[in-house]
Amino acid sequence: MIDFGFDKLALIGAVALIVIGPERLPRVARTVGHLLGKAQRYVADVKAEVNRSIELEELKKMKTHVEESARDMEQTVHKEFSEANQAFEQNWAEATSGLDGSGGSAYDDGLQTLRTPGYQAPKKNWRLKRGATPQWYKQREGVRRHVQSGAARVARFRPPRRPSP
Repeated sequence: MIDFGFDKLALIGAVALIVIGPERLPRVARTVGHLLGKAQRYVADVKAEVNRSIELEELKKMKTHVEESARDMEQTVHKEFSEANQAFEQNWAEATSGLDGSGGSAYDDGLQTLRTPGYQAPKKNWRLKRGATPQWYKQREGVRRHVQSGAARVARFRPPRRPSP
């Protein structure tokens, strides 16, 4: 930048006082100060915008690096999983190869449920839902057991009317 010392500023002020005159000098100085402030704010905004764009570029680079690392990790995990699965299938085939041919294994046709003599799967009625909370506890604590509309609830808890005298 331009190096202004005290002596140069005093010389510029004296020339401005002679050229502009003492009546208009305060207004001109105020206008010049206002314009210099605007210029400084503009320069600061440009610097901030450049810094933001640089940070944005760094963040984009970091994002691509993290995405590449995640893809590499996913491929490695998938590869290891498939190798482990193949080894398991091979060991499973070796272990079950000596079993008798009637029915294959103790497992049920891909459902992987173990057959045991006398076992019967529990009957599930999904429409019937039973809570684990006992009825006496619900009554004591005032838990609602039946659905009521808002008007029915208000009517239930409304105090009784007193006869008019």
